[in-house]
Amino acid sequence: MNQAARTVTDWLASAHPVPAQARREFDVGIALVPTGTKFDAIRLPADVVHAAASSEDPDAVAVFLAETLPGGAVIHDAYGVGVWYYALVPPGTYADWRVPGVECLRPGTWLGVPRPDLTARPGPHWVLPPHTAGSVCAAKALADLVTLGQNSPRQMPTTPERTP
Repeated sequence: MNQAARTVTDWLASAHPVPAQARREFDVGIALVPTGTKFDAIRLPADVVHAAASSEDPDAVAVFLAETLPGGAVIHDAYGVGVWYYALVPPGTYADWRVPGVECLRPGTWLGVPRPDLTARPGPHWVLPPHTAGSVCAAKALADLVTLGQNSPRQMPTTPERTP
């Protein structure tokens, strides 16, 4: 692992109460780390992201996200009933996030975080990998992306709003 990858891995692992545990989990691919200390996470329905990007093609979505959320990091998780993207945002975003239909995970929520080099299926992977420690998306840019996706004619129903 090169120094840049080690720095990113160390940053992600440092969100865990026992960073060594997260590093061991990264050895097999995915570490469970809590949100709220190093980053918060916004759960985005794929329909919203795809509508904003005007595409479901993974490469086109990746290019769109890189242009829309420069310097940020986004996980794609296609497992289960829904298909989700998780955008890492600055810690503390949860307190101010007021975008209807799109949830910011409560601090302390355990999130499956792929190791930084997992950038393709199968399984959860980075569609926009973190390149430095602190690679988070600007909350305003993310809110604009959501508004674009929700106002697109391709948009499908989103998750219910959270109540404080």
